[in-house]
Amino acid sequence: MAKDKGRLISRRDVLIAVAASAVVGPARALPGERVARIGALYPLTGPSATSGRDARAGVELALDVVHGRVEVPWLPRLVNARLDYVFVDHQGKPEIGQAEAERLITQEKVAALQGAFHSSVVATSSQVAERLGLPYLCDIATSPSLHRRGFQWFFRTSPHDATFAENFFAFLDDLRTKRGVETRRVAIVTEDTLYGSDVAKIDLQLAREKGYDVVASFSYRANATDLSSEVLRLKAARPEVVFHAAYTTDAILFMKTYRQLDFMPKALIAHGSGFLDPAFRRAIGRDADYIFSWEIWGADLGVKKPVIRTVDELFRKRFGFDMTGHSARSFVGTIVMADAVSRARSLDPPSLRQALADTNLRGDQLATPWDGIRFDPATGQNVLASGIIVQLQRGEWKIIWPAKFATAEPLWPAPGWAERR
Repeated sequence: MAKDKGRLISRRDVLIAVAASAVVGPARALPGERVARIGALYPLTGPSATSGRDARAGVELALDVVHGRVEVPWLPRLVNARLDYVFVDHQGKPEIGQAEAERLITQEKVAALQGAFHSSVVATSSQVAERLGLPYLCDIATSPSLHRRGFQWFFRTSPHDATFAENFFAFLDDLRTKRGVETRRVAIVTEDTLYGSDVAKIDLQLAREKGYDVVASFSYRANATDLSSEVLRLKAARPEVVFHAAYTTDAILFMKTYRQLDFMPKALIAHGSGFLDPAFRRAIGRDADYIFSWEIWGADLGVKKPVIRTVDELFRKRFGFDMTGHSARSFVGTIVMADAVSRARSLDPPSLRQALADTNLRGDQLATPWDGIRFDPATGQNVLASGIIVQLQRGEWKIIWPAKFATAEPLWPAPGWAERR
């Protein structure tokens, strides 16, 4: 067994991760072409496997685009280069992410790393990339602390939870000024990994700054088997709004326990992640209606951005299921990687890092609502990233904020369980 910061990585875990690895892309370069091997870390098994599946699909569709196998006029193509992606399953475990990042760099000889969905896994795997001097492109993970570590090799295309939290409170302000909806009592519930702990700090800070009464704020053990005490605690606190951060299995268990114990606030506002997983909707069905969440994706955005409509149609045709925010973010991340590889003077780490740092993509080149991609030179965070807010209405996510992207009005307040029968 390998040891990592006091934790043991079982041989079985590593074997599962290696077995789930695969290379996608051309095996050989044509004359004059450079081949860049990219290590892609996602949860391909375990509680977040559906999200990992979606992320991998986004990468695979982007590879079709940049290699010219399908045509999307707005998107950049590779120039005199090819990409080979080596997929690795970290199972949502930071210690496996760390071990696999080391293996990808030292044994697979990848030129860069990309991933990884779980903020806790990004934290450990990007530390390896920083120590060994290799670019790390974070396409899916939202903890703000990730880009505040002073790293030189870290880049993030996606918005982070501070941006999303600010969006939530701006949305509540709009409800008050435009519809007279007054909300004062809020609760904050988060899982206990890096993702949840960062969300808790941000939500609590903003709620207090804006004068809300925080009637409950607590974390719970990730991958819990019983959440009755947590839900009873919320029920006793009587919040009007619950801000919630959870991965998939926890989100499902919370919703089932909410119904079982007859608790539902006027609004449940989710910090993405498990609530956006298609597996959540399949498990909960129409009981999930009225939930709000941040997003960076929605097929309805195609009305305003033609590239989104085209990419969505290609995705559904190839994979037979709907694109999600997870697949949209990995798709965009792969486009960014391809653009950097095309512009890099060589595939040595400093050249590829500089090409990523010089990224300047326009909003009309992205399958997301962002204004573009430009990285802050001090932090590696995309300064043009932004979010939208969606709500589940009749089993479908509808964009309800901001107004320029909205396709439906918010349904407020959520009816109690008895009213839904």
